[in-house]
Amino acid sequence: MKKIAIVNQKGGVGKTTTSINLSAGLARKGKRVLLIDLDPQANSTSGLGVDRENIKGSLFDVITGDCDVLDSIKETTAEGVDILPSSIQLAGADIYLTKNKKANNNELFTDIFKPFARKYDYIIMDCPPSLGTINRNALTYADAVIVPIQTEYFALEGLTQLLSTMAYIKKEINPKLKIDGILLTMFDKRTNLSSEVKKEIKKFFKDKLYKTEIYRNVKVAEAPSAGLSIYDYDNSSVGAKCYMKFTEEFIKQQEK
Repeated sequence: MKKIAIVNQKGGVGKTTTSINLSAGLARKGKRVLLIDLDPQANSTSGLGVDRENIKGSLFDVITGDCDVLDSIKETTAEGVDILPSSIQLAGADIYLTKNKKANNNELFTDIFKPFARKYDYIIMDCPPSLGTINRNALTYADAVIVPIQTEYFALEGLTQLLSTMAYIKKEINPKLKIDGILLTMFDKRTNLSSEVKKEIKKFFKDKLYKTEIYRNVKVAEAPSAGLSIYDYDNSSVGAKCYMKFTEEFIKQQEK
């Protein structure tokens, strides 16, 4: 079982879209996948057809001990992908953990997610745009991270703090943690800007940059509103082809 955190403290860079479509792509390649929605906005949850307004047994309920983690898992519209859903209550996780003197327990997820040990081939974590308790626990639990970066000005803004947090967790808690790769999202090959940003990121991250780019595509943006992955929404779209190509590159990298 491999545990991958999709993380970038900057919002709007494609974390949720990548989490959903990498998960669905892996399932289409015969892998057993669990997507864990760690964001209180619960966009991965609703983006795969689960009603986030009427969830019984969300991640927050698991953290508080009100629900067994295995009972909280839901099926999604993407065949082969299960989800541990989020809810707005997760926004109060830091307060709850501080009140119960667990805020500094960076191995919380390692403990409560133990029942997953042999059930899935991949666990994908959609992380919130912050570096709080939830993300620290995700990085402690993860084997590796994928960092989606939108190809725009200031693309690298804020990444220094993320890399610093990762370095601390790698040194002090989780020595196996690594960056699997940097994924360029919302790429527009018609513009000089995308090419310039790609060049800058390549200079910074070198061989950590995935060869696949996710092109800007309206179908990718529309799919979550239908509660579907891009493959189930429009499998012939540019977005579907990009994400499947990325999935294949990701799998090939894991099998090295």
